[in-house]
This record gives sequence, C-alpha cells and structure tokens, in this order.
Amino acid sequence: MSASVISRLVCALFLAGCLGSAAAQDNPVQDKVNVEDLKVRSGAGDKSATRQLAEMHYLGRGGVEQNFSEAARWYEILAKQGDARAQTSLGLMYARGYGVAKNLETARKWWSFAAAQNDPGAQFNLGVIYSSGEGVAQDYPQAVQWLNRAAQRGHVQAQHNLGLLYYEGKGVERDPVRAYYWLKIATLQGDDVSQDALKLVGQGMSADQVRQADNQADEWMKKYKKIVGQ
Repeated sequence: MSASVISRLVCALFLAGCLGSAAAQDNPVQDKVNVEDLKVRSGAGDKSATRQLAEMHYLGRGGVEQNFSEAARWYEILAKQGDARAQTSLGLMYARGYGVAKNLETARKWWSFAAAQNDPGAQFNLGVIYSSGEGVAQDYPQAVQWLNRAAQRGHVQAQHNLGLLYYEGKGVERDPVRAYYWLKIATLQGDDVSQDALKLVGQGMSADQVRQADNQADEWMKKYKKIVGQ
C-alpha cells in the first residue's frame, strides 16, 4: 500500500470522525416535549434534562429549531459538571465552529477531559489531531497512544487509523503484522474501508503472519464481545 493511499484514507477518516461523532453518541429526540419543564428540571440538577435540551437543539428535534449556539450552551453546562459525553460533543462543536467560534485548542481541552474518563470518541479525536497536526504540533507517538486507548475500547475508526500508523511506522516501529491485526479487528466490526486496506497490507505478509494476525484478531473480538455483552 502506498503512502499516498494511506494519507487519503487518514484524511477521509478525519472528516468522517469529526462530522459523525455527535450524531453517533447522542440519541435524537423526536417527539415534541415541554421545553420549559426540561429547563426547570435542568436548573434543579437533572442531567438527563440538560442532555435532552442539548440534543434537541443540536439536532432540531423535539419541537425546537436547530440552534447550535443553544446546543453548545447546554452541552457546556453538562461538560462543566464532568459529563464525558458532553465534553466530547462540546469539543466537536469547537472543532467545527458550530454555535461557537472555531477553536481547536478549546476542542482539545474538552476532549482531554473526556479522554481522561476513557471516552473512546474523545480519545479518537485526540489521536486524529495529533496525527494530522491540526491545532497542535504533530506528534505521532501521542497519536498512537490515544488511538490505541480508543481502539482497545472498540472504536472502529481508531482501530483503522492505528493500523495505518503501524503500517507506515509513524509513532511506532513499522509492523505490518500489527497493522493487519488492527485492520482485521475493524473489518470484523463491519468497517468496509478497513477491509479494503486489509487486502493490500496482507499482500506483503507471509501466510503464517496472516494466520497469526487473524487468530489474534479473533481472540480480541471474543474478549470484546464478552465485555460488551454480545
């Protein structure tokens, strides 16, 4: 696999990861609800009401118009209370410039708080910005650290990106077998892009290396399914 192909795949995943994380993490609110009641409950410390207000305004559901500024305001309330999901979503809004002035340093700050609480989406986002050098000094070892933590928690895009870094030897010693291992795990979780990359990576490996990586990936999936109760 050429470096140019790898680079295009990483770039595509950066866009997909940033644009898709909030929708993946937050359940949309579809039925019209009593917004004033939610505000009262939120003011009384009901975090679920605060989250619902944030999601409603972010997605334009539940009888309210989409309003990123309002969504950011409600997410920030939750984020300051230590809610990891809200910290990840708020960081995403700062990275996008949705409802707030675009600020990757502020995005990184909120993702760092969430990542410290083992939020895999935040860990993935940190891995992406450190590997791309977006808003921070490019730091491949740091990228590998965060992508590995997210990958271990089942984050498919992190598994894919981590596999590519192992293939290129960026931030880690080049290891095609380890690259194949992480790409295979992502493939087993249904990632078509990883499946395409897997075929190319496997071409440079021996049959024994492929068999070893396949077996290790299968073992990882068995353990992961037990953890998540599948």
